[in-house]
Amino acid sequence: MYLDSLSSSAGTVTQVRECASRLQAMAKSLGTAVFIVGHVTKEGSIAGPKVLEHIVDTVLQLEGDRFHAFRLLRSIKNRFGATSEVGVFEMAGSGMKEVLNPSEAFLAERMMNAPGSAVAVTMEGTRPLLVEVQALASATQNPMPRRTANGFDYNRLFILIAVLAKRVGIRLHDQDVFVNVVGGMSIDEPAADLAAAVAIASAAKNIAVPPDLAIIGEIGLSGELRTVGQLSHRLNEAAKLGFQRCLLPKTSRPIENPPANLVLIQARSLGEALDAALGR
Repeated sequence: MYLDSLSSSAGTVTQVRECASRLQAMAKSLGTAVFIVGHVTKEGSIAGPKVLEHIVDTVLQLEGDRFHAFRLLRSIKNRFGATSEVGVFEMAGSGMKEVLNPSEAFLAERMMNAPGSAVAVTMEGTRPLLVEVQALASATQNPMPRRTANGFDYNRLFILIAVLAKRVGIRLHDQDVFVNVVGGMSIDEPAADLAAAVAIASAAKNIAVPPDLAIIGEIGLSGELRTVGQLSHRLNEAAKLGFQRCLLPKTSRPIENPPANLVLIQARSLGEALDAALGR
């Protein structure tokens, strides 16, 4: 878009600022919402001058993988509310449809009793989501084994592998390690550390994680387990989807209103957690 009354070319800071200001004035005078659709760069940021983000009230970004049907609608900027909320939609023949129970959709095709699979309870804003974290460990002849992460923080994966080797004694220096979050989801919070570590250990030992076990927890460099926030919401979501047990860090404070039909297995260290999830 551009204004003929301005001498500058389209896409310049002056053009973007004046066009956005006129659309803002029109929206306020008519009392209606206006959506401005723009391009994004390869890094995921809005293309063009940053002045556009300062003028508008909300910046919404639609994320997704072209190979998956799910799309995530995130709020990057919100002048009147929080930016931590996320909407989950699915591409259908008639367009995008809201996914009312994203956790159930992400776990619909999960293979039970398969080594290297664990269920993590994460938070997207105020919404708890259960996602499957898969891991594969295979012997390699390369002097530098591969570490591949899809939907999981790459540097965090290196830390978990080092903790597993140093604190628990699981040999991974001659193993290629792959970690994948099913459904095209991307996990950023440390609460998925324990699920990823259990999945890696399960793949290395070829022992399946019990299918009724949900996993929550952050892992420190000493191998200790640290509690995470909004624990009650996570436990209620796990119980709602039929999980009977939940592995989580041992806390000094009592958990508020835990679900009655969910058995809580608390551990202080990664070694205790692996014993509980995989057996000695």
